Amino acid sequence: MPYTITQTCNGCQACRKLCPVGAISGEKKGQHTIDGPQCIECGACGRVCPHQAVLDRFGNSCTMVKRSQWKKPRVQDEKCMSCAICIDSCPVNGLALSFSKKARDPNGYPTLKDEKTCIGCGFCALECPVDAIVMQAQ
Repeated sequence: MPYTITQTCNGCQACRKLCPVGAISGEKKGQHTIDGPQCIECGACGRVCPHQAVLDRFGNSCTMVKRSQWKKPRVQDEKCMSCAICIDSCPVNGLALSFSKKARDPNGYPTLKDEKTCIGCGFCALECPVDAIVMQAQ
């Protein structure tokens, strides 16, 4: 079930601007809506809404979190098998393979290309088959 927006929405457009799939529509200063089939349930809209106008898939009101406090993926290289599933699962294309800092390690490991692009959805950690990614606040 997708996220929804309640009548307490004042149309600030913070959610619309951040949605990685363009599932949110609405006019400035008017109530916004989420296109259910298009919503990927990343939760970014709820974390950015200053009016608690977003309900998660369970009907719970989402609480705004300062962007600087959003959890980001941290890769544990010793567990990572360099499969790149996490890179493919990122809805904002925020991860890339980078080579190891160890001289004799030929493997590439996922890393955030730009921390500002990450929306803290955690899809990368959920999809990792070896639990090599942990979502942590900075």
